[in-house]
Amino acid sequence: MRWGLVNAVMLIGLVAFPFWALAADEPFMITLATRAVILALAAVGLNIALGWGGLVSLGHAAFFGIGGYAMGILASHAQGYTPLMEWPFLIEGTKSMPVIWLVAVLASALAALGIGMLSLRTTGVYFIMITLAFGQMLYYFAISWTAYGGEDGVSIYVRNGFPGLNTLVPVEFYGLCLGVLLGVLALNAAVIHSPFGLALNAARQSPDRVRTVGLDPRRLQLAAFVLSGAITGLAGALFADLNRFVSPSMLSWQMSGEIMIFVILGGTARLFGPVVGAVVFVALEHSLGGLSEYWHVFLGALLLLIVLFARGGLIGLVAGRGGGS
Repeated sequence: MRWGLVNAVMLIGLVAFPFWALAADEPFMITLATRAVILALAAVGLNIALGWGGLVSLGHAAFFGIGGYAMGILASHAQGYTPLMEWPFLIEGTKSMPVIWLVAVLASALAALGIGMLSLRTTGVYFIMITLAFGQMLYYFAISWTAYGGEDGVSIYVRNGFPGLNTLVPVEFYGLCLGVLLGVLALNAAVIHSPFGLALNAARQSPDRVRTVGLDPRRLQLAAFVLSGAITGLAGALFADLNRFVSPSMLSWQMSGEIMIFVILGGTARLFGPVVGAVVFVALEHSLGGLSEYWHVFLGALLLLIVLFARGGLIGLVAGRGGGS
């Protein structure tokens, strides 16, 4: 009951926030909330690999950036009326969000499959370092990719469209992003309580016991890693659409670290934990960033306190120990 109440309060707060912002005549706060929702989506993706799969990935910005570049490339070609590919068959750019999301999810999932197949041959700190290495490889590739701006990135002058919505209206775009987040959270909850989710949790706790019942822990973790990468790639496409800009910074190790901070702040293996973490991060960035450029010191202190005294994260601190799903 306590966990359900905390999750319900979070859900009501996310839905009600834009109405408060409009009533308070603070339209900028809606854009800020949209950023928090999109970053929360990226963290929800990582939480599948980290929280339930036990995979500490320091390269998840690779999938975030792939999703962003999928949006940037397709939208820039549609914007410039130039085909993406003419041979052996014509592929044009597009400004349709559903099409862009599909491409972003597929591209990120394929990248996660390739990276996961190699990375999961290692464990522990070696897994952390190899995912970091893959992320940095893609980061430096993006910097040298002059066809799409190189270090300067790609600017998109008009936000992409979604049927039935005017995505240039902040409230409507926020509602769209929130709907995607809630849909992914529902999918996350279904996966966690499915036989696959239970087997994945068992593989995280005791791989040897999972092998004895005929399951392959590595395949379970690979499936989780691919799903995680696909969701994070979708978040990257939305993030690029929010800013109407994509750059190599989306692929940097700093971005990977921030996504991991969201999960740790809110609570690993907690359904709404990444959402809480992303909201707190954006709130601190907005409130303290204007006071000092060294606001990360306060974030670091908060993170240290959580790691030492609240292993379940902020949401675990409020709701107590137990399953937060």
